[in-house]
Amino acid sequence: MKKVVAFVCVHNSCRSIMAEGWARELGADVLDVYSAGTEVYPGPKPMALEVMNDAGVDMSHASSKLLSDIPSELDILITMGCGVECPYVPTNHREDWGLDDPSGGPKEGFEETRDIIKEKVIELIERVQKGEL
Repeated sequence: MKKVVAFVCVHNSCRSIMAEGWARELGADVLDVYSAGTEVYPGPKPMALEVMNDAGVDMSHASSKLLSDIPSELDILITMGCGVECPYVPTNHREDWGLDDPSGGPKEGFEETRDIIKEKVIELIERVQKGEL
């Protein structure tokens, strides 16, 4: 049975979008993946989508969403280190990945963040496969 996971940030425009992309790409067999923000934002950051596409991850599904746009009950809630104060969301596991926001910086910052997120998503998938989450 797949675990329902959501990656949450303030705007759902960069880090959480990248995490959703990696989780869909690498963990579709074990994860039912969502991402959302706590504030309205017009859409994903173009540089976030570009660096994901550079890595071969299809980001055509990407859009900025709010918590109200995703399932209200989750197995796993991951905040991205953006000081998000999430309203109460029923979940079995919650963790914060403590990632700096590369927005406004050079492409290299987005690439570094992308690669860190990939490693964290791989670790998350491994923990789910082992039954730890």
